[in-house]
Amino acid sequence: MDNEKEIMSDVSAEETQLSAAEDTRGQWFVVHTLSGHEKKVRDSINRQIKQDDQVGVYEAYIPEEKVEDIRMGVKKVTTRKFFPGYILVRMDLYDEEGLVNQNAWYFVRSIQGVMGFLGNANKPKPLPPEEVVHVLRPPEAPRAKGQFKVGDVVSIKDGAFKCVEGKVISVDPERGKLMLEVDTFGRLTPIEFEFWQVEHVV
Repeated sequence: MDNEKEIMSDVSAEETQLSAAEDTRGQWFVVHTLSGHEKKVRDSINRQIKQDDQVGVYEAYIPEEKVEDIRMGVKKVTTRKFFPGYILVRMDLYDEEGLVNQNAWYFVRSIQGVMGFLGNANKPKPLPPEEVVHVLRPPEAPRAKGQFKVGDVVSIKDGAFKCVEGKVISVDPERGKLMLEVDTFGRLTPIEFEFWQVEHVV
């Protein structure tokens, strides 16, 4: 069942990218959703559009990227949302006179899980064209999770050195490992960790 859901999500994303390239109607707006309800809201909007395609709402989309993670020597590719808690909706929110299209407005706001539009509550702004190009770009090769580089200061989140900070002195992306310089008993010691065992210091 889970595999079927993943396949349906992939198909939905591919269809959205295809339709975005062919259909230029409307503008893209950012819609705030309940945390964890992004896909449910997207699917509900797209399903409702098929039942009423004259409302001025054309599609909902979740910007995502593939992230490659190596844990315990096993490589795994997962999908990460660019903007957790938000989706994009392509719609004609304003008419030719710049007034809010009430049908489109309430169509989106009535979807269960929608919190509202991002920005001015009464007059949200659409995404600039350059940002649209960025978030709708075709998926790239999986990005290595973490993106660590020599000189980064990270915090260890697993094992005997949990909560200790260290400086990255070497990175091995193929193996998903890095070498940290860690202070042990007043002496800097190089210790190897896997990517998943550390995180960037905020």
